[in-house]
Amino acid sequence: MTDQNPFESMMKMGQDWAKAMNVDLDAFTPKGFENLWPTMSKEAMEMWFGNTMNPGGLDAKTRLLLTLSGLTILGAQAEAQIRLTVRHLVEAGATKQEIAEAIAQTGMFAGAPAMTKTMELANEVLEKDESA
Repeated sequence: MTDQNPFESMMKMGQDWAKAMNVDLDAFTPKGFENLWPTMSKEAMEMWFGNTMNPGGLDAKTRLLLTLSGLTILGAQAEAQIRLTVRHLVEAGATKQEIAEAIAQTGMFAGAPAMTKTMELANEVLEKDESA
């Protein structure tokens, strides 16, 4: 019998297997993975998430602002998804003020820590967008 936790043993086995498949796995960063996801064009977002498939409904920008609010309410834990949503919001025509207002309004329900974290993540994207 072993004193090792079966879950820890299973996790170690999985990590060892993943490292055997990719020796560079130690250098993996989720931010690098984010670069693989392209930002959809405004037209594509409008077609899939806006009025094209739902005439008279919410436009893509409004849907993305709601998505950002939801991600904030969840505690701003999904950092990659928040950054991707902000990138898409910029492409959909949202202003910095609109993005900040959506986050601030949601902060009333999500709390200051989640609001602050989302603001920081959004600023990363917006500052990068300005420098490009």
